[in-house]
Amino acid sequence: MSPLLYYAVPALGSYVMLSIFFLRRPRLLHTPCAPAFYARLVAHRGGSGEKLENTMEAIENSIAQRANLLELDCQLTRDGVVVVSHDDNLSRQSGVDKDVGSLDFEELPLYKEELEVYFSPGHFAHGSDRHMVRLEDMFQRFPRTPMSVEVKVENDKLIQEIASLVRRFGRSEITIWASEKNSVMKKCKAANPEMPRSFTISRGIWLILLYYLGLLPFIPISEKFLLCFMPTIINRTYFPFSCSGLNQLVAVVTKWLIMRKSLIQHLEQRGVQVVFWCLNEESDFEVAYSLGASGVMTDYPTALRRYLDNHGAS
Repeated sequence: MSPLLYYAVPALGSYVMLSIFFLRRPRLLHTPCAPAFYARLVAHRGGSGEKLENTMEAIENSIAQRANLLELDCQLTRDGVVVVSHDDNLSRQSGVDKDVGSLDFEELPLYKEELEVYFSPGHFAHGSDRHMVRLEDMFQRFPRTPMSVEVKVENDKLIQEIASLVRRFGRSEITIWASEKNSVMKKCKAANPEMPRSFTISRGIWLILLYYLGLLPFIPISEKFLLCFMPTIINRTYFPFSCSGLNQLVAVVTKWLIMRKSLIQHLEQRGVQVVFWCLNEESDFEVAYSLGASGVMTDYPTALRRYLDNHGAS
């Protein structure tokens, strides 16, 4: 055996053993903060499978099902009002080919009478409430209900307005910054660093890489939530690509990479809540919770509440 291998093999073996040891016992290195709330039942777009998405009626329905967290997206109108809307362009939601930012709040059109549920293709939601609502109204109506606020674009004014509203209503601990983009999240953190943050896409990839390199137990984590798609819904209710073969490949690869109970348990012990989206079938609820996920994000809060009650979960 060469001198290099003589020292390298034992060193590598020791590193692997230490990594596994602290992966299973992360609290020996890190002290997690107690969460302000637990996200067990998360209502996607306010519960968009049962009522029209992001309306007050949808939110009230989700609250009635004891949702622990509301997932919302925000846009900014021309007159500076933060509204709860998934899309910037209103074509899908309202049939009007205009951007939210090109209209004043009072000019925003009504939602369509029915909207297809994105993660349940072929299913449509209906409701008597077709009005787009202000984030301020959400905060005022449900002052202690945790909400995840996603910012999709680099709009400094939008970010500052959200941060200001959160501070005014004294809800920094129960309002989550969410964004897919690192550049947006940096601005969100600067605007209100007291709000918990979720992983961006690039930070999520970094997390997975650290896990497989064995470095994750030794690296600090500042995020409090991992809001992650569950790979098994690809090609069933989620179609990220137009090519079925590519979707199948992504499903297989991401399932192997992400659906690791040891990874999820490690994050949970470090105070990071793992929420899988967007699950609308009981079999998917079962898979997510069996992996140790903190919660599930769904379009159908009534179905998830029934599942949780039947399984003795809160």
